[in-house]
This record gives sequence, C-alpha cells and structure tokens, in this order.
Amino acid sequence: MIRVGNAPCSWGVEFADDPRNPSWKQVLKENAEAGYTGIELGPVGFMPEEPAELAEGLAEHDLELIGGVVFRPFHDPAAWDDVLDGSVRTCKALTAHGAKHLVLIDSISPRRAPTAGRADEAEKMDAAEWDAYRGRIEAIAKMGAEEYGLTVGIHAHAAGFMDFEPELERLLDEVDDSILKICFDTGHHSYAGFDPVAFMKRHIGRISYMHFKDVDPIVKANVIEKRTGFYDACGQGIFCNLGDGDVDFTAVRQVLLDANFEGWCTVEQDCDPEGTTSPVNDARANREYLQSIGF
Repeated sequence: MIRVGNAPCSWGVEFADDPRNPSWKQVLKENAEAGYTGIELGPVGFMPEEPAELAEGLAEHDLELIGGVVFRPFHDPAAWDDVLDGSVRTCKALTAHGAKHLVLIDSISPRRAPTAGRADEAEKMDAAEWDAYRGRIEAIAKMGAEEYGLTVGIHAHAAGFMDFEPELERLLDEVDDSILKICFDTGHHSYAGFDPVAFMKRHIGRISYMHFKDVDPIVKANVIEKRTGFYDACGQGIFCNLGDGDVDFTAVRQVLLDANFEGWCTVEQDCDPEGTTSPVNDARANREYLQSIGF
C-alpha cells in the first residue's frame, strides 16, 4: 500500500530557528486539513523533542510521523560535530514515535551553489576528499540502521556535493545497501538535469522512500542560466504544484506499482516562508492531484 504524507518544508520550514517559521502546531493542523495522514519531522528542533508533547500533537490530528531529514554539511570535515548532533537527535526523535525513515542530505555548499543544475561545470571532490565524505555518510547510515533500527536513505539535493546522478550512483556502489537505501526526490533529480523516471526504473529495488516534488521548467531554465541560489530559486517558484511541472507523476506511479512498492511517498514543495502562496492551499491541491492519478 502506498501512503501519502507531507513535510514542514512545504510550509517553508528549512531551519528550526528561522523566526519566519509557522508554529509546529499550525503545520500539523493544516497538514491534516489538507488530507494527509502522515508528516515528516522537519529540521530537528522545529517540533518538540519531548516525546510526550509531540505525541499529543500527532494524536490530536490523527497523524503518523513518517521520518526525518538530517540536512547538514556532510561535505565539511570541520562540521562533523554538527552533523553528528543533528543525526543523533533525529534518530532519537524518530524512534520515540515509531517512525522508520532517516534521510541524509548534504546541505548546500558555496563551492557547488553556482553550478546547481550544471553537472558538466560543477566542482568535483578529489579522491581523498571523496573518501572522507563517503566515510562520514557511511558512518551516520551505519549508526541509523544498526543502532536505531531505522531505514536510512541518501537524498540528492541541488547545490550540495550529492547533487548529480553520477555522484549518487557512485555512492550507492561504494556503500553497502544493507545500511544505505535511497530516498528519491523527483524534483531534485529533475533540477539536476536528469530523468527521474529513468533513474527509478534502474534503482527501484533500492528506493525505500519517495519525496514527491515537481519543477517548473521555465523557472528552472532561468535560475540555471542566471546561477540563482537555491533559496532564491525556491522563492521564484521553481518547485511548483505537482502536475504543473516537468515530472511525469503518472509514470512515477507506474514504476512504483510495477515494483509493488509499499510505504510512504511524501510531498515536499520547498517554498519561501514569506512567499505569496498559501502552503495549506498548495498542500491541498497537491493531495487532490495525486488522488486524481491514483495515489
């Protein structure tokens, strides 16, 4: 059975301490009102880390906690304490509520931000840097899988060092699939300049979790041409409502059905927390679109 959830980033929540964030209670309430039965944790610290407090909020809206994202600078060896802190706190929060999915994302690097969407121009790590980088990802994956019993997925993300398809496939080749699966994001794969459906067909056996995101092709072409920063691109609406962009969600659905995929597909429509659109209206429209194509 495929289940559909949403995430706080669809309300503009990218960092726990951003004063522009809506309250966690508002996000839970509006998520449920928009027709979703599950929600992600968001950046650790956004939702209460006291289990009883969050459990009460989830129960009030009959929501299940799906998973959580560690969006930290895996590329920066000096930031290891920050990466580890975010990872441990996220693992503890997830296990407290029976959530299963730990998602690892290398956060935006100034070295890669100007070449988001430009695989042929992007700076590459040298051999030693890559080995250390892979080792940090592998260490957190091993911790999440073996110490906390979570399903850990790597998630490619624009403007980080795990952005383009060849980098993702290299990591998958080098880290054992017993500890590292794929959290596949349709929108970031399109943003990077690759075909999400083709990737899914090749790697569906390793995809444990899906992020549903669509990309406006006109905005994408513009921000790539102008080397626009990721958050500015979000503010310009690069991640449009599902069905309005260049991702073929009917084909995505068919790949999942053919593989007998079971589990969560989470809508993530990254947006500007001070944008002009209504997050709850977008969330509702995305749920209605997915229902219209059989999700």
